[in-house]
Amino acid sequence: MPGIVGLITRMPREQAEQELGRMLAVLRHEPFYETGMWVDESLGVYVAWVAIKNSFCDGMPLSNGRADTVLVFSGEEFSHTKNARPPARDPEPEVKPGSYLVQLYEEDSSFPANLNGRFHGLIVDRSRGTAMLFNDRYGMHRLYYYEAREAFYFAAESKAILAVRPELRSPDFQGLGELVAYGCVLDNRTLFRAIQVLPSAAAWVFRNGSIARKTMYFRTEEWEEQPQLDSEAYYQELRGAFSRSLARYFNGHQPIALSITGGLDTRMILAWQKLQPASTPCYTFGSMYRECRDVTVGRRVADACRQSHHVIPVAEEFLSRFFHYAKRTVYLTDGCADVSRSPDLYVQEKAREIAPVRIAGTYGSEVLRGARDFKPWQPSPGLFRQEFLSHVCAAGESYAELVRRHPVAFAVFKQAPWYHYGVLALEQTQLGVRTPFLDNDFVRTVFRAPKTSFASNEVCLRLIADGTWNCAVSERIGVSRVARDV
Repeated sequence: MPGIVGLITRMPREQAEQELGRMLAVLRHEPFYETGMWVDESLGVYVAWVAIKNSFCDGMPLSNGRADTVLVFSGEEFSHTKNARPPARDPEPEVKPGSYLVQLYEEDSSFPANLNGRFHGLIVDRSRGTAMLFNDRYGMHRLYYYEAREAFYFAAESKAILAVRPELRSPDFQGLGELVAYGCVLDNRTLFRAIQVLPSAAAWVFRNGSIARKTMYFRTEEWEEQPQLDSEAYYQELRGAFSRSLARYFNGHQPIALSITGGLDTRMILAWQKLQPASTPCYTFGSMYRECRDVTVGRRVADACRQSHHVIPVAEEFLSRFFHYAKRTVYLTDGCADVSRSPDLYVQEKAREIAPVRIAGTYGSEVLRGARDFKPWQPSPGLFRQEFLSHVCAAGESYAELVRRHPVAFAVFKQAPWYHYGVLALEQTQLGVRTPFLDNDFVRTVFRAPKTSFASNEVCLRLIADGTWNCAVSERIGVSRVARDV
């Protein structure tokens, strides 16, 4: 998956650069990736990056005019519409999409607290003699790390760290038990005993080649402790947040396509984003046997909005190369996605041929309606040895504590970065994936919802009806017949 790798150390430069090169080589999965390295020996910083060509984070590193502030950034950022470049056929190559981020760091003492998106990065401040490793507040753009006596290693994929520290391949049985029980590893653990995941909203500062302090720039209580709104006030707040933030996700100089399902979330997007006819291709993933409901409804929605529609079937081509896709799915995601997700890799490859950026309604049902995919599973008797089964049972017992949290907190700070991470990581090996349903303004507003709003589709239906620009299209999208479409 595109991201950064590196080490912060006082080991000799030649040794550090060799290790950095080996870590970077592990992440070079596709010919359309761009890579690079940057070193500041005086601060002990060795960092490299992988980015999809022409993406938001292509063209690293970023720096100010004096080159005393240097940023290596991965992911996408949507803090302000004005910061995102509008679509253009001939973008100016000398203007890097994320160039404003260095200025934000220099002007905002709380950086990166006001950033909006899924990201991680390393910013080096030579005037202060520091480097700061950070990520997004959900922890969705994952970063693995290992603290050794001689160096601090970090990487977008754990296997990059294993490439230079093979002794760390020892399994973490607690993490394995959680993987069996939930389909993911919980908290900041991994499948490897000594490798961990950088906590969400991290802003870890390094000085003189070693860690100086580990801080968080955001705590979930900031959103959980907001006063609750009544139903109408909540809807008006949510409507405003969604309408204001949505355009950010359609900005940029890369071609964009929209993946459509038979559900409500992509219809909310299309109702509010006023697309020019034939400007944004749409596609739906389908079957080789019959036309599924997602395809039927998706085609109707695209036609109503006067956009082209494509069906990407999982068919003979995928089946003939199943071993390739199955093996690669597990490898690319560090085991966070299993072979059952291998069709996702196949369809994302096909989606990239339509456009390198995919907008989806992902996480909409989880955030707005409290949908839960993340639940414990009990294996069949006799499937595992008793000594390992104890780890599986212990993991399952912790679920009751997890679900006591606010439903939105569970969805965005637990379910999304833990359970959904494997599929997202797999998708992002092929293209940029955007969703407006993890926008900071939008999610912060949903935390103020009355409890009754999670029990029905009423809010979603109102958003579709209010955003649709004429009654004829409203009828064709299916506002009045939604029960039959979903």
